[in-house]
Amino acid sequence: MLVRLLYAGRAADPGATVVQDIFDTASAHNRASGITGILVYGGGIFMQAIEGGRQAISNLYGVIQRDARLKDVILLHYEEIVERRFGAWSMGLVDTSRINARVLLKYSEHAALDPYSVSGQVSMALLEELMATASIVGHT
Repeated sequence: MLVRLLYAGRAADPGATVVQDIFDTASAHNRASGITGILVYGGGIFMQAIEGGRQAISNLYGVIQRDARLKDVILLHYEEIVERRFGAWSMGLVDTSRINARVLLKYSEHAALDPYSVSGQVSMALLEELMATASIVGHT
C-alpha cells in the first residue's frame, strides 16, 4: 500500500550546510528504500512530502522526528494514495528564495514558507503549484 506523508520542521542550526546535508541523506536513503518525494526549504523551515510503502514511510518519519538537525517537527498531512505524485525524484528540492514570492503569497498571509500557519491541504496545494511552475531546482 502506498502512502504520502507531509511534515514540517525547523532547522536546529540554520548553518549553510544543513540543507545540503538533509538533501543528501534523504536522497541516498530514499533511493535505497523505494521512497520518493520533494523537499522545500526557506527561512530555516523545511517542508517535505514523502511517498512509498506504509511501513517504509512510518519508519522514516520516526527517524525524521529524532533527527538532531531538525526541531519542531509536525505532521501536516497523511493519506493513502493510488499513485505517486513525486515519483520522478528520490528527492526533489525547492529553495523558496529562488521562486516568485507571489507563489508563496497565494497560499499564505506572507510571501514566506510557513506551513505552521496553514493547513496540510494548503501545503499540498503549494507543492502542486511548485511542480506545475517547474520550481524544483534540484533532484536525484
